[in-house]
Amino acid sequence: MRAAPADQRRLLEIAELDARIRRAEHERAHPPQAARVQELLARRQELSRELAVRTGARDDLRAELRRIEADVAVVDARRERDLGRLQTASNAKDAQGLESELASLARRKSDLEDAELELMERAEEIEAAVAEQERLVAETNEEGARLSREAKEVVAAADGVVEASRRDRGAVAAAIPAELLALYDRLAARSAGAALLRRATCEGCRMMLAGTELQTIRQAAEDEVVTCPECGCILVRTEESGL
Repeated sequence: MRAAPADQRRLLEIAELDARIRRAEHERAHPPQAARVQELLARRQELSRELAVRTGARDDLRAELRRIEADVAVVDARRERDLGRLQTASNAKDAQGLESELASLARRKSDLEDAELELMERAEEIEAAVAEQERLVAETNEEGARLSREAKEVVAAADGVVEASRRDRGAVAAAIPAELLALYDRLAARSAGAALLRRATCEGCRMMLAGTELQTIRQAAEDEVVTCPECGCILVRTEESGL
């Protein structure tokens, strides 16, 4: 195939725009924040499970404290009742029985208060553990939300690059002969499509051409379309080609 050198050089613009589009499409599909966001999602699940365990333990402890407080209230009520009855008791045996029960209630209340004090100490520890876990969950959520916002900004910017590059590509492609552009499109499916031959090296695959290959290209007409023997892309020749 033959094509004007100027048209062949325009293929370099097309190749650069196509590469820009591919990079932007990859960034749009895989923003750099995505991997960390996935890590944070997994971490949040682990933290949330642990938070549920700690919250459950705290709630159980609170329920136990409420039960002890209720038991203390019952003991206090019975003590007040027995004290009243003791003050009006006229029978020594009844008075002795009431005093015995009051002593038993006092021991019961002491045991309950000891248990309550122990639970309150444990409550401080579990409340601190819950607060710490809630802090970790909040930090994870905050970082995840920030990275998600950044990822959306990256995707939006990539969308803009894709749209602008496709528009520019259309403008450049309109000035290239259809047959040459069709050849480029076919080759671009498996290579850079077109690349500069600079200092005997194909910039599409970065391979240096052998002497016999360079000799063949030297003998080709200026308007003849030549391709890289390594990657197959169209080689665009300039004064930098080293021919």
